[in-house]
Amino acid sequence: MENRYCVIMCGGVGSRFWPFSKTAVPKQFLDFFGTGRTLLQMTYDRISSIIPARNILALTNERYAPLVKQQLPDLDDEQILLEPDRRNTAPCIAWSAYHIRAFNPDALILVTPSDHLILKDEEFRNSVVRGFEFVRDNRSALLTMGIKPNRPETGYGYIQVGGKSLDSIAPVKTFTEKPNIELAKVFLESGEFVWNAGIFMWSANAIIDAFHECAPDISMRFDKGLGKFGTDKETEFIKREFPACPNISVDFAVMEKYKDVHVQCVDIGWSDLGSWGAFYEKSPKTENGNVFRNCKTVINDCQNNIFAAKKEKLIVASGLKDYIVADNDDILLICPLSEEQKIKQYVNEVKANFGDKYL
Repeated sequence: MENRYCVIMCGGVGSRFWPFSKTAVPKQFLDFFGTGRTLLQMTYDRISSIIPARNILALTNERYAPLVKQQLPDLDDEQILLEPDRRNTAPCIAWSAYHIRAFNPDALILVTPSDHLILKDEEFRNSVVRGFEFVRDNRSALLTMGIKPNRPETGYGYIQVGGKSLDSIAPVKTFTEKPNIELAKVFLESGEFVWNAGIFMWSANAIIDAFHECAPDISMRFDKGLGKFGTDKETEFIKREFPACPNISVDFAVMEKYKDVHVQCVDIGWSDLGSWGAFYEKSPKTENGNVFRNCKTVINDCQNNIFAAKKEKLIVASGLKDYIVADNDDILLICPLSEEQKIKQYVNEVKANFGDKYL
C-alpha cells in the first residue's frame, strides 16, 4: 500500500445545484442526503481503508482551504494543494502527479472527484485495488472507470470499449462527450459504450509522460519546477505558473489523444450528482414519488417533486408535479424538473441583475 496515493479533486463550484450549492459553499461540502457526512467526507471515507492517510491529497481552490481543513481534519496542511486559479482538471492533475512523484517515483495514483455518489463502497474499493494492480503491471497505461449505461443519457461522456465484454478492463476505442439524444440511444443499443465516470488511475510517471506527449503546453510549465516540488519553493512556483496553464479538462488534453488508455467497467452504484435530477433519482421517495430534504411539509396532490429547504422550514404546496422547490436562505427556486438544465442560465441572469450577492 505504500505506493498507493489518492488525489481528491474538490475545487468545483457546482452551479447546477444552485441555490443549495453556492460559490462560498459548493455541493462537495454539503450533507446532501442527511447522513451526517458531506460528499467530500464520504469520498474520503470510501478510500481511507485502502490508501494510507498520509498518501491522500485534497486539491482545491485557495478559498476552500478552511472548509477542507474543517471537514478532513486528518489531513495535514501539506496534503492540501491549493490552486491559485481555476484551470479545469488537466492542470490540477498534472500538478498533483509532479508533486507526488517528487516524494515517490513509484507512486500509483487514484484521482477521484469529491462530489460523486457511490452506493456500493465495497465494490468500489475492490475495483480500485484491481485498478492499482493493472497500472502497476502496465506502467504506461492510463485507466478510467466506466459505468454501464441504463438509459440514453445526454449529460455524460461516453467511452467505446475495445472488446466484446463490458465486464473487464479493456482498451478504449473512442471518447464522445455528451452526445445528443439520438446518438445516446445508438450508444445504448450497441452495447459497446459505457459512461465516463471521471475516476482515473495511473502511475505518476505514466500520466506525466502522457502530458509530455499530448499536452506539452502544460507539461512544460511544470517541468520548470523540477527540484521545487515537495520543497518550500513549490507554493511560489505554483502561484506563478499555474494560472498560465490552459483551461482544459484532462479528457480533452490527454485521455482522448494518448496511445495507451484503458477502461475498467464497474458496477459501483455511481452517479455524478451533477444536477437536481440526479439527486432525485438517487434519493428515497414517498409513495407519490416526492423527495424531501431537511424540511417540514404540508402537501396536497403533489407528485414526483423535490422539496428542499434549510433550517426545518415549512413548505406548503398543492397541485405540483415534477417540480424542484428549493429554499436556501434568501433564495427560493421553483423550477420544473424537466427544465433543470436552465439553472445555469438562471444563475447567470441573477449575477447580471444582482451581482454576486445570491451566488
